[in-house]
Amino acid sequence: MMDHIFTITINEKELKFAKKVKLIDLIDGDVHDYIAALVNNKLRELNYEVFYDAKVELLTQKDYDAIRIYETSLRYIVAMACSRVFPRATTKYSYSISRSIFLTFTKDAPCLDSKSLKLLDNEIKNIINQDYPLIRTVVPNEEAKEIYLKKGFDDKIEILKYRPEKTVHLYSCAEYMNYMYGHMVPSTGHIKDYSLRIYDNGIIIQYPRSEEKGKIPEFQDAPTFGRVLKESYEWGKLVRTSTVSQINNWASKENQMDFITMCEAHHNNMLAELGIKILSDISNIRMICIAGPSSSGKTTFANRLRVELMSRGLSPIRISIDDYYLEKKFIPKDENGQPDLECIEALNIDQFNQDMLDLINGEEVTLPHFDFKIGKQVPGKTLKLGKNEILIIEGIHALNDRLTSLVARHQKYKIFIAPQAQVNIDNHNPISLTDLRLLRRIVRDYKFRGSSAEETMSMWASVRKGEFKWIYSTQEDADYVFNSLLPYELCVMRRYALPLLRAIDKESDYGPLAERLIKFLKFFIDMDDKWVPCNSIIREFIGDSCFQDV
Repeated sequence: MMDHIFTITINEKELKFAKKVKLIDLIDGDVHDYIAALVNNKLRELNYEVFYDAKVELLTQKDYDAIRIYETSLRYIVAMACSRVFPRATTKYSYSISRSIFLTFTKDAPCLDSKSLKLLDNEIKNIINQDYPLIRTVVPNEEAKEIYLKKGFDDKIEILKYRPEKTVHLYSCAEYMNYMYGHMVPSTGHIKDYSLRIYDNGIIIQYPRSEEKGKIPEFQDAPTFGRVLKESYEWGKLVRTSTVSQINNWASKENQMDFITMCEAHHNNMLAELGIKILSDISNIRMICIAGPSSSGKTTFANRLRVELMSRGLSPIRISIDDYYLEKKFIPKDENGQPDLECIEALNIDQFNQDMLDLINGEEVTLPHFDFKIGKQVPGKTLKLGKNEILIIEGIHALNDRLTSLVARHQKYKIFIAPQAQVNIDNHNPISLTDLRLLRRIVRDYKFRGSSAEETMSMWASVRKGEFKWIYSTQEDADYVFNSLLPYELCVMRRYALPLLRAIDKESDYGPLAERLIKFLKFFIDMDDKWVPCNSIIREFIGDSCFQDV
């Protein structure tokens, strides 16, 4: 009796097989040029065996889904190298400046100098050159717990109780074993490019990025951003919210109100600090500029800051940058020939500059109002700044000096806002800051715009491209960085986001992304939002914000 014949389409070639075949065995040329594959649009490791009709797309480090696997595998290899070079040390990863991974030593740290860095780098290269296979083993949770105990992975034991599955996929490589909560490359030789540098009592690890076409981006120091990440880590450590298991401990029913109130109090403290700073220099400051990437909570923050300043006797006036949009025919085109609504040239820069300068100088100004129905400016409200009145502008270009070049620097107070998450599943598996914002946007777009998760994901690459071009380059000039993370939010967001993510067809182009988001979100326990205050930044995304119509 003949085996079942199935067809695999790869690189526009149709291949017939009668027995299951590994993806890696389908590759012509150097297998190390590839990281993973999409099989009928489902993300698979290269050791995956196909036994059915399938369309296969091989992925390189230029592909978004592949670079995630590359980064996960690189973390594994570096942790393995550390276990060899610094066997007594305990390591921890977080995401850091310049789109990198930050490695710190939490126990028995070695002296970090050029010699120790070279030792580590040489061992990483040795592991890569040996091209050790990464072998996946499926074990029951109880057996995984015993393995973790022997290896001193106490942090991994804590998260096991929240794992919905009854088994764990461990990866062994030579004498080393670890689990990185994600797909892996088939062998260490697939990881070719990385760079190391000592930075602030730790090691910066850079790796190729898909948005850089598979190249490692040039290192850019960001001391302001780095300081805020460090503060976020220290606060999370202080109040025990730096890991998923710690957050889940807080999210138990008896602690929920305290958890939410504590996190919101932290935001209140930062707002109070801002109020004091602005008031102390109010003889100079005439304009507050607020910017941040998508789904940072800019709108709610601007309103809460407005109220904070009102409590200090000031009268803030919000100016909408959107009212300065040009007509579409005057807006530069993007690479697809469509109006680039995110570029600064989409705004009437000269008019905005002059209007802000005139207002600050005490003149009466009739502001424009952009009527989106007709796509043109119409006359808006007439303003003249009175005593104790101060301008607030908010938008992606608010920190760009081109927009306010006529206003003296000492008259502007610049605030950058973003959720600076420093939360880990365990020591070797940090949660992405970008994923947190994407979840916020998915929930908000569904709630207020009727958009599916798939529709939101389809725009995300373009949104991210605009952020790199227009926002991140301005953050280091900020006078204050507001961390809009609320550690409880992933427990609240879970109940809203999971149904939307699970509704995405597995065959969809966004199936792999949805699967990855579900994988880490399911570790959090569900938490009711009834204790979330109406002025919380999270209300901007889940609804019932008191600022919704302001």
